[in-house]
Amino acid sequence: MEKKIHDQLEESHASKHLRSVAFDMSLFGTGVLKGPFAFDKEYPRWNEDGEYDPIFETIPKVESVSVWNFYPDYDARSMSDSEYAIERHRMNKSELRNLKNRPYFRKESIELAIENGANYIKEYWENELEDNNSTFEVDRYEVLEYWGTMDAETAELADLDIPEELEDKDEVQVNAWICNGEILRLVLNPFTPTRLPYHATPYELNPYSFFGIGLAENMDDTQLLMNGFMRMAVDNAALSSNLLIEVDETNLVPGQDLSVYPGKIFRRQAGAPGQAIFGTKFPNVTQECLQMFDKARQLADESTGMPSYAHGMTGVMSVGRTASGMSMLMGAAAQNIKAVVRNIDDYLLAPLGKSLFAFNMQFNFDKDLIGDLEVVAKGTESLMRNEIRSQRLIQFMQMSANPQMAPFVKYDYILRELASSMDLDEDKILNDPREAAIQAKMMAELAALMPQQAPQPPEGGGAPSPQDPTGTGGGNIAPGNAPEPGAPGFTGAGGGANTPPPEEPQG
Repeated sequence: MEKKIHDQLEESHASKHLRSVAFDMSLFGTGVLKGPFAFDKEYPRWNEDGEYDPIFETIPKVESVSVWNFYPDYDARSMSDSEYAIERHRMNKSELRNLKNRPYFRKESIELAIENGANYIKEYWENELEDNNSTFEVDRYEVLEYWGTMDAETAELADLDIPEELEDKDEVQVNAWICNGEILRLVLNPFTPTRLPYHATPYELNPYSFFGIGLAENMDDTQLLMNGFMRMAVDNAALSSNLLIEVDETNLVPGQDLSVYPGKIFRRQAGAPGQAIFGTKFPNVTQECLQMFDKARQLADESTGMPSYAHGMTGVMSVGRTASGMSMLMGAAAQNIKAVVRNIDDYLLAPLGKSLFAFNMQFNFDKDLIGDLEVVAKGTESLMRNEIRSQRLIQFMQMSANPQMAPFVKYDYILRELASSMDLDEDKILNDPREAAIQAKMMAELAALMPQQAPQPPEGGGAPSPQDPTGTGGGNIAPGNAPEPGAPGFTGAGGGANTPPPEEPQG
């Protein structure tokens, strides 16, 4: 089931939408993901005659929702206790007409909404987000998608067929689409068990609000300080790099150009006392401003929990100079990231996994996947699967090379964890126990077929003789007799004096 859900997420390009959710989390404090919902995906195909004959397959799809277009139940603290949720869509005429091809949309209501004309009105914050102050009319339609409860009587008046098992209920869970006062779609909530298909994830949890606190809000005060000190440094550098010139025109010849440039000559009045031009230089305090900027940046590191060395800034002193010291710093910096990932586990991955599991059980049932399954999110655990974890596994394998420890070690588990920590597909690069036994048997048979080589004698030519007068010992140390003075081979001081005189011939 886990592999099947991974494949479905790949089919719906979930990684792209998850990145968008993570961006909204960091910037605005809350990211919203919608899904899973049924989507007919088109797979290109050409038949034998060369005609385009695509294949349509229903898959679960997820997509990111802008936090500016999401209106939750403001009395709730999370999606688990929300009564309703509303999403605001911005559609053109073609997109609105394409809704006719989706199930349970009312074609007549869609045409009436189009005939009434575009009704999209830009909100004040949209111009700021787009950095555009134009007030032109937008040729778009505002479509509201509602998920939540509705009175059963009101639902019946809106031509909603309520099944018999729900007729005694005072309210029902519905999905409604509205545009220009027309109900484009009104159906019962199709999911079993009933749920809202939205997952709102906070960056930093605010227990008293639905929306969380983002990275930008955490460093708001320190960012103002950083901007102020940097502005002061730039302004002071501009002033201190120029002179403030004071001119006494009574001492100058009238009608002169007072502009200043290199080599400029001013003509003075003949016999006028005193100095005519004075230059005042502003003191340069740029370094003091930059020091305050660095202090504000350090405060920003503390307020956000993201120190500068965590994103590659060099110059960290003391413990950061060694690999173990840097490992300690990075481990401490990861605590804040682990808290964020834990929020992603609790508010996004776990609910999304449960929703995908329920979707497959309801709409894509597979008898082979029946069981009492529980969805467990392991985002924080995956943070340990990095280089440090790989090094620890390798060190443990080296320690377990001891023959006395080998019977107690599960090498197959260690190899799989090592491959996983290196971001490798363990199923593709490792054999299962049955394949490993076959591979070991093949290697043993191959080793038995290899010809055995005879042992080679040592290069020294055998054991050294104690009677070797050279003192070399046949290449070994210690054996042999040292030559005495006057004996052949003696090379002591004296040169030829140590050589015995030649014998005279006997007559």
